[in-house]
Amino acid sequence: MAEKPTATHDGATGSDRSPSLNEKPNLKEDPLGVLHKVPDPDEGLSEEERRKLVSEIAVAVSTWLTSDAGPKGYVEGGPLPHSMAVSAIPDFIPRSNEYRKCKDRRTSDRFTHDQQPGLFPGVQFYLSCWYKRSEFGIRSAIFFSAAALAGSFGGLLAAAIAKMDGIGGKPGWAWIFILEGLATILVGIASFWMVHDFPDEAKFLTDDERRRVLRRLAVDKQGSSKHEDFKASFVWQVVKDWKTYTGMIIYMGCDGVLYAFSLFIPTIIKNLGYTNTRAQLLTVPPYAVAAVVTVFVGWIADKTQKRGIINMFMALFGVAGFVMLISTDNPNVQYAGVFIGALGIYPCIPNTITWAANNFEGVYAKGVALGFIIGWGNLNGIVASNIYRQADSPRFIPGHAVCIVYEALFLFGGSLVQHIGLRMENKRRIQGKLDHLVEGKSEEEIDQLGDKRPDFMYTL
Repeated sequence: MAEKPTATHDGATGSDRSPSLNEKPNLKEDPLGVLHKVPDPDEGLSEEERRKLVSEIAVAVSTWLTSDAGPKGYVEGGPLPHSMAVSAIPDFIPRSNEYRKCKDRRTSDRFTHDQQPGLFPGVQFYLSCWYKRSEFGIRSAIFFSAAALAGSFGGLLAAAIAKMDGIGGKPGWAWIFILEGLATILVGIASFWMVHDFPDEAKFLTDDERRRVLRRLAVDKQGSSKHEDFKASFVWQVVKDWKTYTGMIIYMGCDGVLYAFSLFIPTIIKNLGYTNTRAQLLTVPPYAVAAVVTVFVGWIADKTQKRGIINMFMALFGVAGFVMLISTDNPNVQYAGVFIGALGIYPCIPNTITWAANNFEGVYAKGVALGFIIGWGNLNGIVASNIYRQADSPRFIPGHAVCIVYEALFLFGGSLVQHIGLRMENKRRIQGKLDHLVEGKSEEEIDQLGDKRPDFMYTL
């Protein structure tokens, strides 16, 4: 059985000193060779002093990942995604009644949606390369909560902008595109200068700060903090990995329902007997509550590192909510079902992405895996757009039934299967059954093993 590394106050290896560059690294304790190559800038400092220095590293990844006002985000305490606003902008537009009057709506819909797919997986991948696995969940949740907030306030903002109807000879819907689109364009242009690459080349960090970031990621068994030369084997590694397919199943379980919920909640509420205006206003509270719970669940998942169990627990809320919608025509019960259903959808999106990012290692492996998982989930929007038919109004029993199946079978069931599989993999590593994979290998060869390294423990 392989000797497991012992953590010290800097979370590195069982020594208080930095190894000499003339020494060979202990590949069992430092499989990536990072701790050996990167001198410890805080040698001799206490645990408290080290934590203080780490918390003061300003990770100004970009202005759209940090707050405009006050201090910049920190490795331990931030950043608070300013990109919440950016990701919310495309969601504002389709929710406006004025926008629905646009004659070229189909063309503009297609153009708008064509620009969205890369944002969410790209930002999630980017964040995962900067933060420890136990820090990523809440940041992913805060970022994704922009979608819930957009659903909550998007219609109200668009309605306010639409009152500019006639100014400059332009209709209200045109001003929605102009103002919200301009904000997106400006932030996009600024990102070319403000978004930094991987931590190993971040020029906004001092040499010591860069060393701290690289060492803390190495302690977390992460090699995604630096550039990596592309090899086709990295892609095939993901294609042959069972976690890719369980991740796709889990994500379709929450993302497919998310599409259905987002597209048809106004119709569902309207069919409860409310007017168009009031129906739109009644969509605000469920989204707002979902946003708050999403962030809270992200924080809990980071603390417990039990992302699979949390997925299964939240899926029960989703099933309960849609059961309430399908089993009665009482407006009050159905509206309560909308609230509960939202709790089983929104928190699971960032939690599932974080879970996947936690369990794939390597720049290309992680990026390709997230692409597969998120891409497959998004394809389920095709299903969502066809299950709530006007012919099934006002109960929409087939649509609700499909959502129940997605939550119970794919989200809950998929999370259960992956949780069990990862637990078995961890057990094999603890028993030393994979130690032979690193015997006689160089640092580079061990690095290329990614999450198959025997010291890499999967997040459950």
